Amino acid sequence: MKSLTGKVALVTGGSRGAGRGIAVELGRAGATVYVTGRSMKGNSTQNFPGTIDDTAAQIDEAGGKGIAVRCDHTIDAETEAVIRQIREEQGKLDILINNVWGGHDLIVNPGAFWELPLEIWDTMFTAGVRAQLATNHFAIPLLRENEGALIIHTTFWDEGNYTGQFYYDLAKNALVRMAYGLSEELKGDGIAVMAVSPGFMRTELVLEHMGVNEENWQESEDLKKSETPYYVGRAITALAMDPGVMEKTGQALKAGDLAKEYDFTDVDGRYIPPFTL
Repeated sequence: MKSLTGKVALVTGGSRGAGRGIAVELGRAGATVYVTGRSMKGNSTQNFPGTIDDTAAQIDEAGGKGIAVRCDHTIDAETEAVIRQIREEQGKLDILINNVWGGHDLIVNPGAFWELPLEIWDTMFTAGVRAQLATNHFAIPLLRENEGALIIHTTFWDEGNYTGQFYYDLAKNALVRMAYGLSEELKGDGIAVMAVSPGFMRTELVLEHMGVNEENWQESEDLKKSETPYYVGRAITALAMDPGVMEKTGQALKAGDLAKEYDFTDVDGRYIPPFTL
C-alpha cells in the first residue's frame, strides 16, 4: 500500500456525512483534498450542521491539506470553475470522489411512487445523478493527463435489492451504472472507476433525527449496526492506496467487504459487516 502524499483529490458534497468522512480520511493519508459544497461558514444549506470550511479544517488537523471551494454542482459553470481552479493551482487531479447529493433538500413523507411529488426527481437526479455526471464531464480531461487516476461514485447498493423508495432506488442504481459505463470508456487510460456503498451511517442528520449524538448513540436501538462516515472514508482511501485497484474497475463495492479485505475498522475499532437490506 502507498501513501497519498503528493496526490490531489476532489470530494464533492463534502460539507457533512460521507463526503466529510471521505475527505478527512484521504487527508489523513497525506492527500491535498479539495472539498466542494454549498454550505460555508455563516451560510449553511437549510441550516444543516457542517460546512466545507469545517471539513477543510478537519483535513488539516488530520495531516492533509484541505481546500474548501463553494460550488453548486447543479450549475455547470461553477463545476467547470472548480476543475479550472484545480488545474491552475495543482496542475493535476488524481482522485475524484463523486459524492454530491441533493436528495435531502426536499423532505417528504414515505409513500408509494404515485403518491410522491415529482419534485423529488430534481433533488435526486438534477442535484444528484446529473451533478455527478457533470463533474465527470469537466474533470475527466484533467484526470486523463495522469496515470493511475481514480473515480469513485458513492451510492447505496445491496446486490440490486430494492431500497424501498422509488426515486432513491432509481438514482442510486443510476450511479452504479454510471461508474460501470465510465469504467468501460476509461480502461484504455488506466483510470479505475467504481461505485462504493456505505452501510447505515451515523451522519450528522441521522444523529439529529434520532435525538442522539456521537457520544451516546448506543442508546438508540436503531443505530446498533450503524457506522460512522469515516468507515466508508477508510474504504475509499484503501482503494486509492491500492496499486492493484484497476482490477476492481467497473464494480460496485460495499464498505464492509472492503474493511475485511483491507483489514481496517471504524474509528471506534469496530468491524461492521457489509450492510444488507
